[in-house]
Amino acid sequence: MSIAFGGCGVFGAILGLAATVFWIWMIVDCAVSPQLTGTEKIVWLLVIIFLHIIGALIYYVVGRKRAL
Repeated sequence: MSIAFGGCGVFGAILGLAATVFWIWMIVDCAVSPQLTGTEKIVWLLVIIFLHIIGALIYYVVGRKRAL
């Protein structure tokens, strides 16, 4: 039975690593974004930090200003 579920640990580790990299990427993106004002930046950073991956996803979809 351990052979059948052996890949889940590796998949979970890769998924966790990808989520952490995405989270850090969104923190850095928010921190260096020139489009956000001081207050907006602080609020978004708090959302990203305290809600972790959910906050990073919310920022990516709603708060991130894309260059047109």
